Amino acid sequence: MADAELARERTYVAGLYARLDALRQEAADQLAAVRAANQGGTHQNRSERDAFARIYEDRIRALNEVDDRLAFGRLEFAPGHLPGGSADGDAGDDPTDNPTLRYIGRIGLRDEDQRPLLLDWRVPQASAFYQATAATPLGARARRHLTTKGRQVVRIEDEVFDADLLTGSEAQLQGEGALLAALTAQRTGRMHDIVATIQAEQDRIIRSDLKGVLVVQGGPGTGKTAVALHRAAYLLYSYRDRLQSSGVLVVGPSRSFLQYIEAVLPSLGETGVVLASVGQLFPGVDAVRDDAPDVAAVKGSARMAGVLSRAVRSRQRVPDAPQTIEVNGERLVVEPSLLSNALHRARDTRKPHNEARVTFVKSALNQLTKQLADQMRRSGSTVDDADVAVLREDLRTAYDVKVLLNTAWMPLTPQKLIADLYARPSWLASITRDWSERDRALLRRDRDEPFTVSDVPLLDEAAELLGEFDQRVDAEKRERKQQRKRDIENAENAIRNMGVEGLVNAEDLAAGFAETVARGTTAERAAADRTWTYGHIVVDEAQELSPMQWRLLVRRCPLRSFTIVGDVAQASAAAGATDWSRALDPVFTGGWRLEELTVNYRTPAQIAEAAERVAVAQGLPITASRAVRGTEWPVDALRVDPSDLADAVADVVDEDRELHPGGSIAVIAPEDRMDAIGDSLSRVFGQDIGRGPAGLTRPIALLSAQDAKGLEFDVVVLAEPAGLLAESPRGAGALYVAMTRPTQRLHIVTTADLPEGFDADLLDRSGLAGGRGDLADASSVDA
Repeated sequence: MADAELARERTYVAGLYARLDALRQEAADQLAAVRAANQGGTHQNRSERDAFARIYEDRIRALNEVDDRLAFGRLEFAPGHLPGGSADGDAGDDPTDNPTLRYIGRIGLRDEDQRPLLLDWRVPQASAFYQATAATPLGARARRHLTTKGRQVVRIEDEVFDADLLTGSEAQLQGEGALLAALTAQRTGRMHDIVATIQAEQDRIIRSDLKGVLVVQGGPGTGKTAVALHRAAYLLYSYRDRLQSSGVLVVGPSRSFLQYIEAVLPSLGETGVVLASVGQLFPGVDAVRDDAPDVAAVKGSARMAGVLSRAVRSRQRVPDAPQTIEVNGERLVVEPSLLSNALHRARDTRKPHNEARVTFVKSALNQLTKQLADQMRRSGSTVDDADVAVLREDLRTAYDVKVLLNTAWMPLTPQKLIADLYARPSWLASITRDWSERDRALLRRDRDEPFTVSDVPLLDEAAELLGEFDQRVDAEKRERKQQRKRDIENAENAIRNMGVEGLVNAEDLAAGFAETVARGTTAERAAADRTWTYGHIVVDEAQELSPMQWRLLVRRCPLRSFTIVGDVAQASAAAGATDWSRALDPVFTGGWRLEELTVNYRTPAQIAEAAERVAVAQGLPITASRAVRGTEWPVDALRVDPSDLADAVADVVDEDRELHPGGSIAVIAPEDRMDAIGDSLSRVFGQDIGRGPAGLTRPIALLSAQDAKGLEFDVVVLAEPAGLLAESPRGAGALYVAMTRPTQRLHIVTTADLPEGFDADLLDRSGLAGGRGDLADASSVDA
């Protein structure tokens, strides 16, 4: 029976791939036809052709991304309980030989007669695959997991909810299911989707409503990142009309994190999401380096918003005494009151600095023109209306007038404002009178130093206060907005004329009608436009964000539609949050809801328990979780002389690889030990070792605790835990992060006593004090 069932599933899945290939070919044929179309006609005709071509290209790309594990599950429903009614799963004629079956996969597929072949995992009808239990079967009699290799089904595992299926010739296959197999699989340095193994607790959160701010709190290994990414895919699918044109922003803590997750969303059928680290949220700046913790804490504090506001206002100033200017031989004495009147008129517009400056200049020129004309009339000259216009132009172009107006109200860029603020201590002191000298000194730096991660939200805040530097840019934006409306109308007409209603979205097609050549996708345009507002924002490792970073993100999504995931116990950034209320109430005014993940799927029980004991001892507010599995490898520790640390780490890595070949290994160490450990690892392992984000493509990665955030590895070698604890005010969070990255084994190498919370006898029982020893024997002691 098992062989027959396996053969049956192989035949059905082969049919799904045949349909997928047919759809790819259909899209390729449509693309070829569009490309071969006459290139003549109006610009609008050519734009329509190019827009349709890009839509078909995106369709082909999406179909290519879902090839691996196209179908991963099957539900058998009781008669009368078959779900239906959606575009991907109505209950009409069924092409299978059993109308009570529904297959679940990455995308929805229908045959040529529009009968359902495969349900997209995101449709409501597929939710029973994740949420059904024996107690609450949701109409399902059994759930089947399909394990595939390439396009071939290699194994099937059944979970039976209806006891009647366990008797007679129809008895179902029984197995351990897909979850434990996924948990024990070796890591590759890239995150895999969990769409085949989503659990009920996770699925409920993934399918939560789009509206409002959802906070997902969970300890290490509970699947926060996976839930966040699958929620992004689910929302894009379920609310496509709303999110298609505005896009979704996914924010991660570092480049290494983005590199780790970058393949997940395309594999779920979504390619239009903007992925950005917190150092990439200001166009034109890609900050990697962060400041020292005390500097980052100052820059990230909410009071910086007031400092920047005062800094901008201080660049709008009236001279204390009359100023004498010369225009075409005429000397003109300009009273402070004239500039003061112009300044107040500009401020009354409540526009940003650079945009309000237009009003200031216009008002000042009008008053100066009248003063100059009156002065010339008093001296006997005849000045008529035509002459007044000439005088105004003479004033506008005069050197002295430019100096006068720019001194009172200089146009500014965000980069210049921030650089000047750091480089001019006296100016900073004048707008931070309530600050300590120490805090001011922390911001001191030269103008030419590169911007840091903590500078990015300050640049964005400054840009919000300053507005566009060049008014022509603002005018172009207004014109583009009007053109966009006209393009959508043209797109609707083109879709009707071509008879492709329902297949092509008018807003997608309109994106190709712009006059400019470099239009880009929605994601590309959004990433390049600081004023772009997203339909939804997903924030991972959100406990690390400073108040200024939260202000930036809220500006990017005025609708306040957020999915925020993190663990306050893992906060390591100096300006991060150890309490969600304190972090979120100032920006969301209490309008957020909290969900918790309580099952640890990643970390073996013995490692999770050891990490939680250390976290509690260090005073971290952990979320208790239950590990679903253990492993045969206890936590082990090795103490060596300080001079031997780097070589001992390399020895531990080497021995683990000999005993357990394959998989990924991370060496996590304090920053001041990185160079020595990196040199030792390179001597032993050569090209197999990589440092920082680049290390994720190598079998062995040398990382800081910050780089390791959100990642997972088969093995972690933790070097000098006391050093991690001591290197920052949030060192306890960094240590907790490092201890909870492994999915199989955790090795510790130290030159000092282990921090509080570790088993007091761990090093004493290892028998390795002062020497290398045999890791496989004497040091394998349960922590």
